Amino acid sequence: MNSFLIGFDILVTFILVFWLVTYLIGRYRRTHYATVIDQATFQAGSHKAQVIDLRQKDAFDKGHILGARNLPYQFLKQQYRDLRPDRDVYLYDDTMTLSTSAVAFLGRRGYKHLYILDGGYTKWTGKTKAAKFN
Repeated sequence: MNSFLIGFDILVTFILVFWLVTYLIGRYRRTHYATVIDQATFQAGSHKAQVIDLRQKDAFDKGHILGARNLPYQFLKQQYRDLRPDRDVYLYDDTMTLSTSAVAFLGRRGYKHLYILDGGYTKWTGKTKAAKFN
């Protein structure tokens, strides 16, 4: 029984260390390649920026930030050249996970003006728009 508890403790410790390392890598990527901005800053600058919703089309159609363009993350990797590197790029998804990967991808390709919505779409309280036929 004692060896079972020791093995369980090692497993839990491994899981916690793995989670911590993953969290720190994500945090580094966000701060290295982009600036995380709050909703007020996002709203104030969105009329001049390229606002990109990285979620799947069905989630976008159910509701998205007014003025956003849907470019799911897997398509971003193929179509990133459609974005202007000289203009601000505002990115969001549900929880900042895809946005973090997207800014690392874009940052490695020379994009400098990258911003992530703090908390993602799930915490958004501003204006939204949904597709007419949902």
